[in-house]
Amino acid sequence: MNHTRINTARLLIAGLFITLSAQAQKMEVGGGLGGMLYKGDVSTSLNPRFYRPAANLFFRYNASRSFSLRAGLGIGSIGAADRFSRDPLQKTRDYSFRSRLSEATIDLQYNFLNYKLTPKAKNWTPYVFGGVGLCSFRNPVVRARGIINFPLGVGVKYEINRPWSVGLEFGTRFTKHDYLDGLGERTYGITTNKTAQGNPVLRDSYTYTALTVSYTFYKIVCP
Repeated sequence: MNHTRINTARLLIAGLFITLSAQAQKMEVGGGLGGMLYKGDVSTSLNPRFYRPAANLFFRYNASRSFSLRAGLGIGSIGAADRFSRDPLQKTRDYSFRSRLSEATIDLQYNFLNYKLTPKAKNWTPYVFGGVGLCSFRNPVVRARGIINFPLGVGVKYEINRPWSVGLEFGTRFTKHDYLDGLGERTYGITTNKTAQGNPVLRDSYTYTALTVSYTFYKIVCP
């Protein structure tokens, strides 16, 4: 009877580690270094001059070869200045800002190519992603938390040496907010200087571009 119990316990433990190993292949952690770029009242297009450093950490669950679910945290800053614009009204306004920003996002990723779990496979894939997030920011005029954003972007991922992968990603965070730059509807109501106003119709957004490194847990070693 004791031998039966021992063998049963061994089978249960082996089954547990087999299950954990199978799930581990779906788990991935990583981080990235890059920068953020603002678009709004002060810079109506993406201007590389205003590129500011940023970084992020993420956890990715590879549910299948095509779909992944990712949760991430990021920090960085955005900024811009009217003096670099060609618009005479903006030059007259001569407004500038810099905002510190942090975010938490969840997105769904679609891989165009399948990863093969063979030792000599040259795994790489372009992908697209979209999701939802929250950000907080602070500048000399406004301080806000819990602002909803909607990440949308593209990237490419390459497994250089299993379990390590590198990637390049570009994504825009769209918001329904107009105060990332300190200008917005409130500015219209509190100032009599017409040149110190923002456009309440134009919502602010920012992009995040990064080089990433990640580690996939392909196996769990049984003690």
